[in-house]
Amino acid sequence: MTGAPTGSLSRINSLDIQVWEWPGTEPAVLLCHATGFHSRCWDQVVAGLAGHRVIAFDMRGHGRSSKPAPPYAWRSFGQDLAALAASLGLRGALGVGHSIGGHAMTLAAALNPSAFSSLILLDPVIFPEKAYTGPWTGAWIMSKRRNYWASPQEMFERFENRAPFASWHRQVLRDYCEYGLLPHDDGFVLACSPEVEASIYEHNSMPESNIYAEIATIEIPVRVVRSSKRYEGGADMAASPTSSNLAARFRCGTDLRLEGVTHLIPMEAPALVTELIRESLQQGQMQTA
Repeated sequence: MTGAPTGSLSRINSLDIQVWEWPGTEPAVLLCHATGFHSRCWDQVVAGLAGHRVIAFDMRGHGRSSKPAPPYAWRSFGQDLAALAASLGLRGALGVGHSIGGHAMTLAAALNPSAFSSLILLDPVIFPEKAYTGPWTGAWIMSKRRNYWASPQEMFERFENRAPFASWHRQVLRDYCEYGLLPHDDGFVLACSPEVEASIYEHNSMPESNIYAEIATIEIPVRVVRSSKRYEGGADMAASPTSSNLAARFRCGTDLRLEGVTHLIPMEAPALVTELIRESLQQGQMQTA
């Protein structure tokens, strides 16, 4: 098991970004979470990486990081990540991103190539190119999320038997509730507000969110890991949004389809994610030996 992380704020692109770091050996593992979540959702993944340096952070609008007013352009997340990697002095790190975190990690690797030696993209929200035509009109659904809670325990009890949370690892759900709320008046509010979350979803298919030109420049190994549950439209948050031929668009891309999990791979199968990370680290060590 790993010990408790050290928390700090980094000033990135005029924002305060919350960073958590577990000390250990290089190369570092840099983790980037999904929309509406936060860095401590990775705790159960990190628990199996004892001895390795691991870094997780809250993206803008999330967790304990700054929360500028909408709109939230997708490229800003990758630009923040590239700048954060530079500020941390990362060289040859393993980048792991889930959902929008996979999109951000990909753009960051293109913007700051020396920071990364390989990537693992967990069901990244990178659509087929033809999908980048304009705002997603279903984003208003996110703005209707319940925002106010009496306590993290109330949130946990509300979610534990409801989809999609019922299929989560129990401790991941507790971590999500514990670190996903901020004190407000006599209770708590979501650390990623419904308005911020809705803005992010609205911009997911904007033309400027298309990063295929940057993908073509990435030379390091990239493993695309995606759920076999295919997206068929609407607001199905359990289905994979990843373009089916995404891995082939990278110069050194490989594809892994997973059965028995949804889009929420790190929440449902943290031990599997840990194993994928350990495999990648071992492969990197063999290549440099």
